[in-house]
Order: sequence, then C-alpha cells, then structure tokens
Amino acid sequence: MEKDNAPKFDKNTIKRLFGYIKSENKARLILVILCIIINTVAVVAGSLYLQVLIDDYIAPLIGTENPDFGSLIAPVSIMITIYAVGVITIFLYTRTMVRISQGTLKVIRDEMFKKMQALPIKYFDTHTHGDIMSHYTNDTDTLNQMISQSLPQVLASLMTIITVFIAMIVSNIYLTIVVICVLAIMLFVTKTIAGRSGKYFVYQQKVIGQVNGYIEEMINGQKVVKVFCHEEKAKEGFDKINDELAEHSYTAQKYAAILMPVLVAMGNLQYVLIAIAGGILMTTGFSNISIGLIVSFLQLSKIFSRPIGQISQQLNSIIMALAGANRIFNLMDEEPEKDDGYVTLVNAKYVDGDLTETAEKTGIWAWKHPHHDGRLEYVEVKGHIEMFDVDFAYEEGKTVLHDVSLYAKPGQKIAFVGATGAGKTTITNLLNRFYDIEDGKIRYDGININKIKKDDLRRSLGMVLQDTNLFTGTIKDNIKYGKFDATDEEVINAAKLANAHDFIERLPNGYDTMLTGDGASLSQGQRQLLAIARAAINDPPVMILDEATSSIDTRTEKIVQDGMDKLMNGRTVFVIAHRLSTVRNSKAIMVLDHGRIIERGEHDELIAQKGVYYQLYTGAFELE
Repeated sequence: MEKDNAPKFDKNTIKRLFGYIKSENKARLILVILCIIINTVAVVAGSLYLQVLIDDYIAPLIGTENPDFGSLIAPVSIMITIYAVGVITIFLYTRTMVRISQGTLKVIRDEMFKKMQALPIKYFDTHTHGDIMSHYTNDTDTLNQMISQSLPQVLASLMTIITVFIAMIVSNIYLTIVVICVLAIMLFVTKTIAGRSGKYFVYQQKVIGQVNGYIEEMINGQKVVKVFCHEEKAKEGFDKINDELAEHSYTAQKYAAILMPVLVAMGNLQYVLIAIAGGILMTTGFSNISIGLIVSFLQLSKIFSRPIGQISQQLNSIIMALAGANRIFNLMDEEPEKDDGYVTLVNAKYVDGDLTETAEKTGIWAWKHPHHDGRLEYVEVKGHIEMFDVDFAYEEGKTVLHDVSLYAKPGQKIAFVGATGAGKTTITNLLNRFYDIEDGKIRYDGININKIKKDDLRRSLGMVLQDTNLFTGTIKDNIKYGKFDATDEEVINAAKLANAHDFIERLPNGYDTMLTGDGASLSQGQRQLLAIARAAINDPPVMILDEATSSIDTRTEKIVQDGMDKLMNGRTVFVIAHRLSTVRNSKAIMVLDHGRIIERGEHDELIAQKGVYYQLYTGAFELE
C-alpha cells in the first residue's frame, strides 16, 4: 500500500472524536466505566473464590465415606451470584455503548450533511462523489465498530490483564469434554439469537440504501439545490431519513449485543461445571486430577487468553476508525461557501412613480441596495447583464477565461458556441457565482454581483442543464422545487409553458406520479421538459440553458425547443448549444476558443464573415 493511502490520524483527531462521544453521553460513559470495573472485580473475585470453593469445600469431601454434596449449595450459590453480577454489568455496558455509538454517529452524519450543503460547487467538482459518499458509509461504519465494540473490549481486557496474571498448564481431556459440551450449547444459542437479529439488519440495510440514495441525489443535484435555494428543505428531508436509520440500527444492534452477554453466561456456566466435574472426578478417583490443575485450567480458559486475543483483534479496528474519523473531520473543516453580499431580492411595486418594497406578490422584483451613506435604493430586476474584462482560472496559473467582455440587454438571447473546454459553461458558473472571478467585473442591472447575496442572485436566475436532476417524489414536487410555496395552478401553468402538461396528464397518476432513480421511468425528453417547468415556475428574469437539448433526439428536440422558446420569451437568456440550429435567432452569438471570444454577432453577420462560426454551421469542421 502506498504511503499516502495509509490510515492517518493524530492526537487532535482522537481528542475531537472523544469530544463527540462525550458531548451528550457523559452519564452513559460513567455508567459504562463503572460496569467495566465491577465486571473486572467480579471476574477476579470469582476466580479467587473458585480456589476457596475447591480448597475449603470440595477438597475436604475427598476420601470421606459419605460425602455431603449438599454442603456445596451455599458456596456454589455465592459463585453464581458473583458471576451473575459480572454478566449483568457486561450486558448493561454493551447495550449502553450501542446507544452511545448510534447517538454519536447521528450527530456526526447530521453535521457532515449540514456542512455539505454549505460547501461551494468547487468542492464537488474536485472530489469524486464516491469518495464523498464513503464518509457516510465506510468511515462511519468503522467508527461504529470502534465505539460500540472495540473501545469497551480493549478497556475491559486491559483492566483484566493488569489485575490477573497466572501461570497456566495444559488442560485435562475429561475437563475438555465438558468444554466441548458447553460449546455445542453456545453454538445453538448463537444460531438462535443471530437468526433474530438478522431480520432487523435487513431493515437497517434497506434504510442505509435510502440514505445513500438521498445523499447521492443531493450531491448530483447540488447546482439545482443551490440555484433554487433549497438547502434547508434538503436538510429536513435528510434529517427524517437519518432519524429512521438511527432507530433501525439501534434495534438491529440491540439484538446483536445480547449475544455476547449470553455467551459470557454460558462460559461462566462452563467454568462452574468444570469445577464441579473436577471435584467429582477427584472424589471418585476416576482421574488423576489435582486442585491446582483445576484452578490452572479455569484461569487459562477464563482470565488470560481471551483479553489478549481481544486486544490484538481490536487494534486494527481502532486504527482504521481513527483514520476514518480524520477523513470525516477533514470534510467538516472545509471552508464553507463565502457570501459577502448585502443586496437582496424583494417583491416591489410602484407608488407615485417610485419603486418600493412590498410584502405582496406583484410580479415585480427589485434589488434592495443599501448604500454606505445610509441611502436605500430599489432597482427593478430587468435582467441586464454585463461582463467587463473577466479573467478566471479554476486552478492557480491555469487561466480558462481571458479578457471576456459582453453584455445582454433585458429580453435578449445570447448564445455561446465553441468546442468542449472553450469556456462556455464556465461563464454561466460565474453568473451564478458558483465560482468568483479573479479579475474584471460582472454587473447585474448595474450592480456588481459580488454585492448581491448568493441566495438572492440565484433566485433571480433560472437554469436548465444538460443533465436533468430529478428527485425522489411526485412530478408536482419536482416542479415545485423551483418554488416551494407554488400553488397547484402555478404548477400546471409552468408545465403547460414547458409543453409538459400533456404527457403528465397521460401518466396513471398525473402530477402525483412518483419518480425515483432520477426519473428513470421517463424519457430523456420528458425529464428535460420537467426541468424546464421547474425553472419556469419561479418566473426568473434571467435564464441559463446549458446544452439542454444535446442529449435528446431531433423529434423530441422540437417539443423541448418549443417549450424553451416559451420560457425564453421576454427574458434575458444565455444559451449553450452544440446544435447550432437552436441559436440562429439569438441577438448575439459568441464563438469561444480556449477561453477567448474570437467572434461575435448575429447569425447572418457571422455567416457573412465566413469565419469559425461559418465553418461550424456549414459543417466544414465539427465541435469536439
């Protein structure tokens, strides 16, 4: 394994992890420690009392003519009581550790998801989705193993080893037969309890799949979530599923945790039977067994070997869990998306010719722009976009946009064409402030977009992407993603505008049809029409269409294009398209090459120039 791939952690990781464990579980942790101490004392006391049992009660019976085995009832009862205390404490602390583990992991998952919603798009562009998903699955699984099992086992084993150290000798065949008989019973008990717990583990895995599916939807649809400012609703949806997972996991592992106390009880019964069997063998002279041999066998079986094995078994689990915790904390420590904007988007109306803010929905939006001198200005949102000498690089030293300048007046359609990697999508990412520019300015209705709060900026921009992201829920829910408080009438009107109403009505449940798996039951064209309806329902003044028809057939494209034409009517529109037939009616077509605008103008003007656009349009060479 390469060095960089090795598990890594430091003291801060350990301290931080135990901070999560202690935060809401101080009383439970104290209970666990007390139970471990009592259990260790009970184990040692039982082993010591075993010597007393043999020497003071069993040995004197040897050689007597009529041994009174009834005299063993009291000491054996004391022995059983001592071990019963140990069993009860083990059962109590293992079950408590399950609750501590699930409570801790729930808090960690909640914080991870909350942090994920606050991260910039750059993080998701630079990290694979599978790696991000592993924080919620593999990393938390290793933590669960460590918190619920490894830590208490290691602590109990260390205390036991420190307390007891005895020399051991080889066991006797007849006593071994007793062990084998008890082992058979242990196997039967294990099979019975494991069968019951397996049913609940099936439920747990099912809910884990739902959690993973929801998280994957949120990751794949992160741009859509941010464009429509849906972060809070996404958090609420995750909390609901996460609560269900925590409850199922507790129930499943509760049954699994019962197994160890039962096996411990059977083990204790085994040692009592060994002591009694050894005593009977000695009194009857059936086998040459000494008291020391019995004690040594018990110490070998009970006290020494198991703790050592447990510690060596758990060390790797602890190391991997701490490495997983380090990965989780690295995600939590990522810089959240910064927003220094102070200009907000409000509903407005004209009163005596002056624009003013209003609580009612008038269909007029305005930028509420507070100035440093205390003056408050309202600027009507019209969709006037300007870019001045913009430079941008995703990575330092690798500029992808060079000195880009353009303007889009309200209601104009601006198209970007060029090869893959020319910078078309990058420009739209800058308009949404998914990334911030290095140099130059972008103005929206005369206001620098860096002054506009990101949520309000994105609320004023509709976006239809090449990859449609639909979420688990009804068709109505997916359309309302663009405006959560939309009425049914607004949903239907948006669907009609997008040419989606007819196909929705033909579905068995219409607008209440459930979608799963990113709308896998729908065609690509139908999914795209729903994406258009989702963008249209909020009636944004500016639309961004990023190759929205590139992955559908020509026949379906005509339906989708008609829906987009309706959507674009009266709005400022930025279009990215590989099919140049869709941009002919644009007010201005920008031809980009390696981050530079090399040609601009209307379709007829560019055709007359017989430059790059002419060659692309006539098929002299194709876009890559």
